[in-house]
Amino acid sequence: MIAQIIADAQHKMDGTVEHTREEFAAIRTGRAHPAMFNKLLVDYYGAPTPLQQLATFQVPEARTVLITPFDRGAMAGIEKAIRDSDLGVNPANDGNLIRIVLPQLTEERRKEYIKLARHKAEEGRVAVRNVRRHAIESVNKLVKDKEVSEDDARGAEKQLDAATKKHTDVVDELLKAKEAELLEV
Repeated sequence: MIAQIIADAQHKMDGTVEHTREEFAAIRTGRAHPAMFNKLLVDYYGAPTPLQQLATFQVPEARTVLITPFDRGAMAGIEKAIRDSDLGVNPANDGNLIRIVLPQLTEERRKEYIKLARHKAEEGRVAVRNVRRHAIESVNKLVKDKEVSEDDARGAEKQLDAATKKHTDVVDELLKAKEAELLEV
């Protein structure tokens, strides 16, 4: 019973770390990458559709992204979604593809992105700790119902603490890497 609770908690913590990694990928750095567009939704024939499902992405240069829609009818919607996003870019449409040239990040914008990354990291750490708290509550309920001993519960709590520390350390490493990437000129 306890082993299952710990395994579930570890799985949820792994998912939380992966979600945090995806959030960091969406934060723009000086280089272009398709993950910047993961969160964008395009109004495609009245339905909000992820941009990744409507087009292919190419990165021919460090600060240029070429977006080729599968359906030319979606060009205006894609262009509008990119323009309205918080990426701070202006797409250029040539009829066949959309070209995005990323401007050089200013010092002020880099600091804003670092602040955003720290916020996302804190959300990830809080989510990991919440998983730990829920798992410990489940273990304590088993102790209260006299299904497991208190010694087993203490052992489970130590395992959960170790897993929590491991996962929050991974989030901290991701944050450190993202900050270094953002400060790179």
